[in-house]
Amino acid sequence: MTSAVTAPHASAKNTAKSKASAAVFRAELRIFRREPGALFWIMVFPTVLLVILGSIPSFRETDASLGGIRLVDAYVPVTVLLSLIMAGLQAMPPLITGYRERGILRRMSATPVRPSAVLGAQMAIHGAAALFSSLLSLTVGRLVFDVALPRQAFGYALALLLAIACGLALGALVSALARTTKAATAIGSAVFFPMMFSAGVWLPVQAMPDALAHIVELTPLGAAAQALGEAAGGDWPAFSHLGVLVLWAVALSAGAARWFRWE
Repeated sequence: MTSAVTAPHASAKNTAKSKASAAVFRAELRIFRREPGALFWIMVFPTVLLVILGSIPSFRETDASLGGIRLVDAYVPVTVLLSLIMAGLQAMPPLITGYRERGILRRMSATPVRPSAVLGAQMAIHGAAALFSSLLSLTVGRLVFDVALPRQAFGYALALLLAIACGLALGALVSALARTTKAATAIGSAVFFPMMFSAGVWLPVQAMPDALAHIVELTPLGAAAQALGEAAGGDWPAFSHLGVLVLWAVALSAGAARWFRWE
């Protein structure tokens, strides 16, 4: 009799939590859509940068140091990674930290909505925005600059999803370590520029000196840039690069879970 009573109660409780999480996701999505800054920097700016660089005549000429491809070809994976850098380091941490700073997460703990629902919703929304930006860069690169679509589509998709996981896990870690919005912005900015360098924003990883390239390949975005480049050329991404991405995603996620505080 007790188990018969408990089962419907547990089912109703789980249903309430699911509805509450869905409501949180819809609310966070509406808030995100009302942020023109986030929409531009995550979803539009990387493609704008690609158009600007691709408009430079020298970027449309083949380069022997890049294996015979053009600079604009090499910069498509870079702009793909730039979107997740923006999402993970510039957009998500200040927002989540602001919720904690204003006591929103603490108040949620007294309702069917768990604070974890906010974190999950933010990661899903920013991940989807980064993915949309990536598809936009690939489409514009193909239509405007005749950049070939990835020849190893499945390998490219796998590398991209692992890269997005790393970027969001890094953002979650920054959110965990920062206690205030100002601190989140400062930490995010401090990590932002090294991540941009390792992604190849200023110099594609393929064009770096061998010693520097080997070091950069040990970073999450350096490994992602190489994996995306390999898949774009038709090769399966090196397991060493995919392994680096998996290790970073696990390590960053574990660190975020270990140090994250809801209040």
